[in-house]
Parts: sequence; structure tokens; C-alpha cells
Amino acid sequence: MRTLTVCLLAGIMAAAVPAVAAAQASAARTPYKAPRTAHGHPDLQGFWTNATLTPLQRPAALGERRAMTPAEVAKTEGDQAGRVEAGNRPVDPKTRTEDLPVNCYPGFSGTNCGYDIGWIDPGSKVMRVDGEPRTSFITTPANGQVPPRKAGAPQPPRLLQAGMRPDDNPETKALGERCIVSFGRSSGPPMLPLLYNNNYQIVQTKDHVAIVVEMVHDVRNVRLNSQHLPSNVRPWMGDSIGRYEGDTLVVETTNFPPLHNFQGAWENLKVTERFTRTRPNAIKYEFRIEDPTVWDAPWGGEYEFSPSDGQIYEYACHEGNYGLQNILAGARQEDEQLARQTARPAGTQ
Repeated sequence: MRTLTVCLLAGIMAAAVPAVAAAQASAARTPYKAPRTAHGHPDLQGFWTNATLTPLQRPAALGERRAMTPAEVAKTEGDQAGRVEAGNRPVDPKTRTEDLPVNCYPGFSGTNCGYDIGWIDPGSKVMRVDGEPRTSFITTPANGQVPPRKAGAPQPPRLLQAGMRPDDNPETKALGERCIVSFGRSSGPPMLPLLYNNNYQIVQTKDHVAIVVEMVHDVRNVRLNSQHLPSNVRPWMGDSIGRYEGDTLVVETTNFPPLHNFQGAWENLKVTERFTRTRPNAIKYEFRIEDPTVWDAPWGGEYEFSPSDGQIYEYACHEGNYGLQNILAGARQEDEQLARQTARPAGTQ
């Protein structure tokens, strides 16, 4: 009887193995279904980060190769770990900025960012999209490079007029230094990582999506199922309207102001973004750039947001911050010193 029972159990277990394997295979083939908000929209809410070592543009030497090799991944991530270790060593306060070790990440190769390494946080990992380690965010064109401007394209807006200097007054400083919008393009659109503070919070309501950007505490307000503002109304981050297509939030942004241009495009620029919850711990982000007056064809790319370790705290930067005051005060002292030197009679000290 014992022998018969053991044989029956063995047969049942043997039959169960392929059944479990089949169930697992079926689950792997079943597309992920994002959870829903109270209004039935795909739930994108929470705290997310896009910090990564992957650059926007692919190094030219890699041609059209979209994925890194395991060895390249190990070297890139290992080199960053070494930079962090070296950059965290004590620095003599008398050391000149130009003599500090190069501490930026691959997208800024060969550049000194002017910070101790403890003040930047570009991430520690290569960006994976659907598990594939990427050589760049740009996927179109195939070479992973921003396409060249077309012949006759309008020139990028000039911040400075003839005879003006960057430190003349607040309006001649860059928007990031004035704490109006993020440094680089982390606030978007398109939303691209930078040296640090690559963190976001997404909040959804029935008619709006708000994207809180840590860097310079920007908030992108996306109006759902709406119409664009008149062309003469140009908010700092453009005018964003959105709609849901299945599990994807599609956001179209136009009406960019000249001072927040992207690669020189603004007046006719349109950026289309797609946010798709592909896994419990990932949002796939796709962007498409269009401006027929600047580029011959649309171009774009993709990456993945991953969950942030914690919530976002205020990045308390505003146009009256001490940094901007000190920059302008230092420039005025230089002006006074130059004026005294110019007025001094020849041959005097």
C-alpha cells in the first residue's frame, strides 16, 4: 500500500511540474496591466527617478549599436563607483576649482562640474529599457545622435544683445541660475536627467496630471482632453495637454518660450511624450521632437523611470537666492576695480 501511495504521489508531482512551467510561461506572455486610479486611469502616481549614467547622445564610435555589452556596463558602472570614492576624499579648501579631479559622469566626460562629488548624483547604473542596457536615450535616428539642423533653420534665440555681458543684470543670466526652470532639461519637456536631483512625483486627478520636478521645484501641469492655449501665451515649460491611450498617458506640448528653447527650437517646437506603466517598478518614457523649421524629420528616444527611495523635499531655489545676488555683487566689484584701473594715470600703481 505504501509503495502504491508513493508512486501515486510521484506521478502527481511529475504531472504538476509541466503544469507549473506552463502557467509561468503564460504569465510571462501576458502583458502587464497597470493598476487604475479611482477615475479609471492607469496609475502612474508615486515618487520616481530617472538618474542614470546613460547619456542622451550615443558616442559616435558606437555607430548604430543600441545596447552595451556586459563588459561595457561593468566598466561604466565601475568607473562611476571609482569617481564617487575618489571624489568623497577630503579636499583642501585652497585648491582651485580647475585643479579638482574631473568628477562628472559620462555624459559630461572631460568636464569638471565645479562641485565636490558629494553634491552631484547622476546615478550609479546604466539605463536599462526592457532589460537592455542602452548606449543612449536617442533611438531615432539610428546613430543615437541629435540630428543636424537643416539648412536655413532659424538661429537659436540670443540671450545677450550686442555689448551685453552675462553678469550685467538678472535678466542676462541663464534661467537655471535665476531658479526659474531646471538646469539642463530635467523639468522638460523632454524630461532628461542631469547632474543631480533627478526625482519626480506624479499626481493624477480626473482632469489633470501634475508632475513635480525636484530640481528648482518646478511643477508641470498637464490638462487632460483640452485644447492648446493661443500661440502668444507661452508658459516657461510650454503648454501641455494630455490624453490616455489604454495604459499610456500621452502628453503633447507646444507654445515654448524663446528662452526655454530646446536645441534652439521653440516657436514651432512640438514635444510628444508617452508614459506607460510597464511593470510595478517601471514607467517607460518615450519622447518625440518635431520642428519642421529646424530638423528635416522628427526624432526622439526612450528610457525608464524607476521608483525613488523616498519622497521629494523642497529644492528651495528662487530668483532672489543668495547665489544670484553674490554673482551680481561680485561682477559689480569687478566693474569697480576695472574702472579704477582705467582711471589711474599711466605709470602709477
